[in-house]
Amino acid sequence: MKTTLAALTLCLVVLMASALPFERKGASSTGGAAKEKHVQYAARDDVNILAHGLLQLGQNLKEHVDKTKGQMRDIFTKLKAFNRTTAELGKESQRQQAGEETLKARAREMEDREGQLLNVTAELREKVEEMQQERRTMSERMSRLEERVDSMLQGHMNSRNNSDARSIQLMLDTQNRRIDDLVERIRLQQEKLDKQNVRIRTLQSQIQQSGLRLSPRSSSSSTEGPAQSGAEEQRDSPLEMATDCHELFLKGQTTSGVYTIQPIDSEPFNVFCEMTADGGWTVIQRRQDGSVDFDQLWQAYEKGFGSLNGEFWLGLENIHAIAKDGSYILNIKFSDWGDDSASVRFPFELGGKETNYSLLIQEAGTTDTLESSLTTDSALALPFSTRDQDNDHKVDINCAKHLSGGWWFSNCGRSNLNGRYFKPPPPKQRHQRKQGIFWKTWRGRYYPLKSSIMKIAPAAINKS
Repeated sequence: MKTTLAALTLCLVVLMASALPFERKGASSTGGAAKEKHVQYAARDDVNILAHGLLQLGQNLKEHVDKTKGQMRDIFTKLKAFNRTTAELGKESQRQQAGEETLKARAREMEDREGQLLNVTAELREKVEEMQQERRTMSERMSRLEERVDSMLQGHMNSRNNSDARSIQLMLDTQNRRIDDLVERIRLQQEKLDKQNVRIRTLQSQIQQSGLRLSPRSSSSSTEGPAQSGAEEQRDSPLEMATDCHELFLKGQTTSGVYTIQPIDSEPFNVFCEMTADGGWTVIQRRQDGSVDFDQLWQAYEKGFGSLNGEFWLGLENIHAIAKDGSYILNIKFSDWGDDSASVRFPFELGGKETNYSLLIQEAGTTDTLESSLTTDSALALPFSTRDQDNDHKVDINCAKHLSGGWWFSNCGRSNLNGRYFKPPPPKQRHQRKQGIFWKTWRGRYYPLKSSIMKIAPAAINKS
């Protein structure tokens, strides 16, 4: 096409050049003769050829333009198809990305559900074991009840033969009920009298303290808080220093706070006293925010660590100094992340250093399921263990090192209130969660608790 156009253009130029007229000049320009002009014109055939060439050129140009337009339309059509394909590919890519995100979310949900199923499975196994134990216990109780029913039926058959004996038995039962009612009334009256005596002693102590505060020394410090003034009075009179927080309560101290006590045959030390309507409790452990690391060695657990106004462990030496006579009650309270709480209370004995501060829970046969997380393991007294001094009953594992923190361990599985403090969300791995603060019979072994507090008081506090 390009060659044809070039040839036609060359012919057109030649014909135009031959068709134009031109003049032929004479030889002499100064002779003054008249110039003679000769005009030549192209022939008709040449003009026809030229016209035919132009016509053909126009047709070729038109065909070329039409063909070019067709090619451009094809190109535009292909571009539109390419754009649509590109847009569809982009949408498909977005759909695939959305599908991948959905699959990832489902995978995470499946992992979470798998972890939950594992926890539920473990808890179900534990519950099955507990139910089997309860079933055996119930079977034994049913056997005893059947024996009692048989004996009662036998006695009832004998009573039919003797109506006088039956009437006498009814009279005795009535008298026994009346006697029981009288005994119960006497007991209630005695409890009221005991409470009145405690209040009277409290008022007498307050009156004595009010008299002491009238002195110049006490009046100069009358603006200080009750806990601080009580500690100063104790320092001023060390011979009258209280042996525990309940004795401070009986002396008139009713505000919770830090006080100084001096148990028998012991040096004075500071404690946190929790004063209630029943009496004063000496706090020996508190967990609430994870500010103190409880994964400590034996010496730290023996001497104590932390802050009395925050998280702390009072120290095995100090706890033994307070409760060494054996007539004390241990009160444990813990809470979960839903702000639900539970508490257990039982009498206990704590051995000295020669027994590795062994804990013995008394009256274990009367404890409920919640208390069994500590009482079941401590039927023969549990020595205290840390990761540098393994005293637990597990032969092949150091429970304190395996679970973190020092505690009265038996087989590593029932309780540990000195474990690691986990804030939500807890770790997904079970071997990490079991290192937290847990009480198996309340929220399970793999539930990290939010807080715990352990406190002790004389057994007489239950009678006040």
